[in-house]
Amino acid sequence: MVGSSSRVPVAKTYKIYIDGKFPRTESGRYFPLENSDGNVIANMCWGSRKDFRNSVVAARKAFPGWSSASAYLRGQIMYRIAEMLEGRSDQFVAELVLQGQSKRRAKKEVEATIDRLIYYAGWSDKYQQIFSAVNPVSSSHFNFSVLEATGVVSILAPNDSSLLGLVSNVIPAIVGGNTCVVLASEKMPLCAVSFAEVLHASDVPGGVVNILTGYREELVGQFASHMDVNAVVFCDGDAEVARDIQEQAADNIKRVIARVDADWAKEKSQNPYLIKETQETKTTWHPIGS
Repeated sequence: MVGSSSRVPVAKTYKIYIDGKFPRTESGRYFPLENSDGNVIANMCWGSRKDFRNSVVAARKAFPGWSSASAYLRGQIMYRIAEMLEGRSDQFVAELVLQGQSKRRAKKEVEATIDRLIYYAGWSDKYQQIFSAVNPVSSSHFNFSVLEATGVVSILAPNDSSLLGLVSNVIPAIVGGNTCVVLASEKMPLCAVSFAEVLHASDVPGGVVNILTGYREELVGQFASHMDVNAVVFCDGDAEVARDIQEQAADNIKRVIARVDADWAKEKSQNPYLIKETQETKTTWHPIGS
């Protein structure tokens, strides 16, 4: 009956983001996301191992073009992401409130996320000057070291931060020329897929950022062990989880970056060293003189 108070609202099904597209999970599974009152507020794709493998293929394909893009271009794209997020800030505030935050705290988180994007946009063409070096050598050579992107980075985003923690880990990786596969917060995944929509409209090439939703227990091993992933970032977990990630990452000497117990709302959680952590140092020797 039209206008009936017993009407059941249709919960939106949020898709995953792979290779610049929004597919449903190949497994066909989803899980209901509930609020503190036990009401379903959304249906989330239950990402599978196959989804992760597809994401790695997309990230590897996108890596040559993205890593060779100029620092200026990457910075402009970061700034464009901030612009787009600013324009949709009310939506992100509403999603954070749906997931249990107060409106005041949600607004602060969205504003901090926009500011963080601007911060890293500014660093995109400056971190090389800070971390590169001309090295003294006792021979007739010119010796210098520069940073290069590591490659494909898998990121287990913070479980207790729906938006700011996600962005604080993704942006330092991609501003340095890496591509990434991200597992969104299991508890608060709404903003992650909405952020993928922002990326999609912000000139970020397909495959540079791939975002999955799902369960940590099922996917953490894939994030740590996949042989075509060059580094893994994880933000939660006890000593046993950390040890398992280290052991599985050792098979291809994958770099492991632990960022546990970080307060992503604090200013010290943004710094150029987060860019450096997913970079490799390349040293070149060039002969000089006769």
